Amino acid sequence: MTPASPNTRSLSSPNLDKVILEIRRKGNADYVPKMSRFGIQTEGAVGISIPELRKMARGLRPNHELALGLWNTGIHEAYILGGMIDDPRKVTEDQMEEWSRDFDSWDVVDNSCGSLFDKTPFAVQKAFEWSGRSEEYVKRAGFVMIAELAVHDKEAGDKTFLEFLPVIMREARDDRNFVKKAVNWALRQIGKRNLKLNQAAIQTAKEIQKLETRSAKWIASDALRELTSETVQKKLKTPKSSSKQYRSK
Repeated sequence: MTPASPNTRSLSSPNLDKVILEIRRKGNADYVPKMSRFGIQTEGAVGISIPELRKMARGLRPNHELALGLWNTGIHEAYILGGMIDDPRKVTEDQMEEWSRDFDSWDVVDNSCGSLFDKTPFAVQKAFEWSGRSEEYVKRAGFVMIAELAVHDKEAGDKTFLEFLPVIMREARDDRNFVKKAVNWALRQIGKRNLKLNQAAIQTAKEIQKLETRSAKWIASDALRELTSETVQKKLKTPKSSSKQYRSK
């Protein structure tokens, strides 16, 4: 990942040096190969687990300036911690674009979108924009945003998610691993939001099956298996549970 732009770089926090020292202290070089085995890009990684980063974040959030400073360090775990502690009320569209240019690992993408960006006023807009981009991790971010919105945005109407379904179908031919998995994730999360969206997602999956590409067939079959399952159907049809969300990547 590349350093943040100059306007972001100037917004450092007096706590930044202390937090960086703590990140390096907690780092475990033996953990880095394990990260790599999960498909994580480990350039700049010091080896800290997500649970440990969450513990660190609890004592730091919300801190917008510190988050910006952490993103500029070049430390893999600092990118993730920055997303955990930033204040979505202070995030700008420019910041989202700056951070997206540095996306090069699925865990950073998923954390940035699921911990921070999906809570900003720009979430839906960026989901549409990024899902149409060519860069693998930026495109993944678009679909991760859709999945996270389906889980977290309790106020969004069905119309928003119905408008995402043609986007999912459009990109279902992309056979890049981290894209197709995110496309599948977005489709499944929409289909688990309520009964209406479940039926719409199932129909979309059936249309995706007809695209006759390896990625499309995998996306569709995996989504149909879950969305038509007895577990999901029962949950959606149970009045007390029908509005609740649950997730699986």
